[in-house]
Amino acid sequence: MKVKLINYTPEPEKTVASAAYTCYSKECASMEMPDEKVRKIIRATRSSGHHSVMEHASFTFAVDDVSRSCTHQLVRHRIASFSQQSQRYVNLSRAGYVIPKTVEKNPETKKIFEKIVKDAWDTYNKLVENGIPDEDARYVLPNAAKTSIVITMNARELYHFFSLRCCNRAQWEIRDMANKMLKEVRRVAPVLFEDAGPVCKQLGYCPETESCGLMP
Repeated sequence: MKVKLINYTPEPEKTVASAAYTCYSKECASMEMPDEKVRKIIRATRSSGHHSVMEHASFTFAVDDVSRSCTHQLVRHRIASFSQQSQRYVNLSRAGYVIPKTVEKNPETKKIFEKIVKDAWDTYNKLVENGIPDEDARYVLPNAAKTSIVITMNARELYHFFSLRCCNRAQWEIRDMANKMLKEVRRVAPVLFEDAGPVCKQLGYCPETESCGLMP
């Protein structure tokens, strides 16, 4: 899996701080404010629950080599924009798929898994060779099929996304993707995302029925 931050709002932390400052000022705030003031405003608005100002900063990621199973979970996050590799317009004659580690570590289960996937791709190619359109042949491809997707979310939605998907109880592939995305945004907006992560980090306790052990 490859995750890369490819675009974002210029000076995202100053943008958020300026938006927050404007709410309590007689005039619109300037982007020209010292870093210490930016940090103070961001932390104050976050702790007070004034999260709407975070929507002024957005971040765009390119994600490669994830499974369709992963992106089916991803697109449930509806306050976001997604552009995914099309199985309708892209010919997928060459097999590309993700193997879960639980399957891969056992030679026998890996063999079974890879046989089924190979059979699916062989069937796909035979259908295409017999004149079936790619958009219909794709019906036989598995959830394991690799895909690429571009994701754009604002900072507020990213906080929500990270709170759910960085959790140790989240499915392993989307958790891996979320952790990589969090690492990327912290490079360019460390203060804005300093408290981002699994929801237990923000609450101080685990709201799940069964805790992973990180929090009581």
